[in-house]
Amino acid sequence: MSIQTVQTTPIAGQKPGTSGLRKKTAVFMEPGYLENYTQAIFDGIGGVEGKTLVVGGDGRYFNDVAIGTILRMAAANGAAKCIVGQGGLLSTPAASHLIRKREADGGLILSASHNPGGPKADFGLKYNGPNGGPATEGVTEKIFARTQEIDAYRILDGGEVDLGALGDSALGDMQIEIVDPVADYAELMGELFDFDAIARLFKGGFRMCFDAMHAVTGPYAHEILENRLGAPAGTVMNGVPSPDFGGGHPDPNPVWAKALMDIMYADDAPDFGAASDGDGDRNMIVGAHCYVSPSDSLALLADKADLAPGYAGGLAGVARSMPTSAAADRVAEAKGMASFETPTGWKFFGNLLDAGKVTLCGEESAGTGSNHVREKDGLWAVLLWLNILAKTGKSVSELMADHWVSYGRNYYSRHDYEAVDSDAANDLIANLRGRLGDLAGQTVGDLTVSGADEFSYDDPVDGSTSSGQGIRIYFEGGGRVVFRLSGTGTDGATLRVYLEQLETDAAALGKDPQEALAGIIAAADALAEIKVRTGRDGPDVIT
Repeated sequence: MSIQTVQTTPIAGQKPGTSGLRKKTAVFMEPGYLENYTQAIFDGIGGVEGKTLVVGGDGRYFNDVAIGTILRMAAANGAAKCIVGQGGLLSTPAASHLIRKREADGGLILSASHNPGGPKADFGLKYNGPNGGPATEGVTEKIFARTQEIDAYRILDGGEVDLGALGDSALGDMQIEIVDPVADYAELMGELFDFDAIARLFKGGFRMCFDAMHAVTGPYAHEILENRLGAPAGTVMNGVPSPDFGGGHPDPNPVWAKALMDIMYADDAPDFGAASDGDGDRNMIVGAHCYVSPSDSLALLADKADLAPGYAGGLAGVARSMPTSAAADRVAEAKGMASFETPTGWKFFGNLLDAGKVTLCGEESAGTGSNHVREKDGLWAVLLWLNILAKTGKSVSELMADHWVSYGRNYYSRHDYEAVDSDAANDLIANLRGRLGDLAGQTVGDLTVSGADEFSYDDPVDGSTSSGQGIRIYFEGGGRVVFRLSGTGTDGATLRVYLEQLETDAAALGKDPQEALAGIIAAADALAEIKVRTGRDGPDVIT
């Protein structure tokens, strides 16, 4: 084997988003595309000579081939060691934990998260820093800058790594360690949660259904839920990772996890249902005939986390992304905890977690996590719910009903308009931006606008500012609508419309969210002219 220096030229469009670079799989498979971006990552972080990297992904199509390329490039660039999940598998939270536990210099995670996989679907690659969290904006800017000027990449001209064989090997001068992707993560979960109490719950006849959606959490859920906690065999469905996620869309929401929803709303529904996404960092929680929105889940966990051993001392604070409902803020205020509102993207929570300002974080897009790693963590959220259910002896619906009586209910929904023409989507946001100063006082149906702005975030730890993070319109009486273009798609633009209405009347806490939000939904369409500007009669996905 010898090191090759391959001459190349910049490839347009390699700008990482909130979670790295995501494109169609076929794009990543084009000659030099993966190599250019990988070299730009290495150069953007100051080189990898003598460094240790964690490498793994969610098992989607092209995952194993791409890992082989990355390992040959890491060796050619002088890396000392790469720690790789067996079979090329590592859930995103498990990779974050491994980076932190092994004090690695960072990691490369191959995933497009909740996006579909396969030769005609999506692929992604992101760099996580030494703290285990997504690269900061400063680092991603350096990586992007390098993609625009790159003229060569380095790679070994041979050398194959058997990703299925546990243990140590060498690739050129670089050490390769293939590790069990589940073991370290499962051990950490056992330290955070009362496994004995949860095991007693299952032993007492508690029934659960976990949908791994043919994705990476399958092996983790089988080991933890069934092997360690004693849940009956069959508790985990769709538990074998598939390169195309069984032909499905591994996004844990009521639309794409319909099979689980049908089970949980059947006459003989289990006590508890949950799902996770492609790379294991998102979650959906549902009880018997009781769907829990991600915003409500975050609030409930903030209220009850101290029932788990890992959080028995209480929380330093809670943080949420700006589009997430204010339900967690109400818990924080009542408990005297700090609360923070950040832009979308888990990297913004990293500084708060590292500084000890918060313990718990969450996003409306089905991501929750804590200071145990620097990523959102789907299975962790499921285990915290199980710990709370075991300690309280209450059902999911009883917990949520009690919560709303105590704190009020923030009715909440997200309407997604997918693959919208990019120009039309950008024009819609630009039009709203230009009218922000004139909206206060306007009446739309029965609602009156109380204020409007474009969210900008001043990081309290490093002093950085992130602007242009979403249009917010507030209504008298506790209503809000947020408009934002997503940075996680690969085709066109996704317009996300976030709708919220606070209700504190105890007699009005049991409505269907779409009914409770009808006025907000109508106002959002009228103010943004969604139908007119996008040509859509309604959203593609409602969560």
